[in-house]
Amino acid sequence: MCGRIALFSPPIRFARFLDATLSSDLEGEIRPSWNVGPQRSLLGVTEHDDTRVMDRYRWGLLPSWAKEPAVSNRLFNARGETVAEKPSFRAAFKKRPCVIPVDGFYEWDNRPGHAKQPHFFTRLDDEPLLLAGLYELWRDPTAPEDAPWVQTCTVVTTASNEDMDEIHERMPVVIELTDVGDWLDVSESGPHERSRLLGSAPAGTLRHYAVDPAVGSVRNDGPELIEPAAPRSLF
Repeated sequence: MCGRIALFSPPIRFARFLDATLSSDLEGEIRPSWNVGPQRSLLGVTEHDDTRVMDRYRWGLLPSWAKEPAVSNRLFNARGETVAEKPSFRAAFKKRPCVIPVDGFYEWDNRPGHAKQPHFFTRLDDEPLLLAGLYELWRDPTAPEDAPWVQTCTVVTTASNEDMDEIHERMPVVIELTDVGDWLDVSESGPHERSRLLGSAPAGTLRHYAVDPAVGSVRNDGPELIEPAAPRSLF
């Protein structure tokens, strides 16, 4: 499960890293956040006709057939093991992949004998962390025909690797820069290429450390949330 993300780097940093063009929606000032939760905005990169574009997506997938937006509340993650078959995700997995660049993500310590404390995960090499994502376009069926489309996304997850240190049994699917083209492939062979990328990241990809539990509330936001914190005691 991945339910909290840090996204504080300027979009242009991610766009340059991914050789993508910023959408018009991202050309203005974007407020950095150290505590992005579901239903808030993430960045997503898509590719069509060899052109990559970065745009804003609401976190929580809304399939085109959804009758109302509350459906997205439970679709902010998609399990990699079933993403190609699940009705909520299979259409997006086939034709609407995206790469979600972030600075890092949080996960809460679930190990026996440990206090439930959040840990901040980021890349060991300090490069942007690229997460496997899917996106959908949704329009409220009760709205007028000229109502705008809503862009939503989900983060694909897989079994945790050694870097998670058993803090959680799940982790996001991490895409290496060299595999971005294969993940974003919308040709006939695209789903096959994506399927081979659904495994856990190699050990040594991520590092983590304990942070303050204040990140548990999205009302808290600021760089202090990623400062290392002393491990909490059970007693």
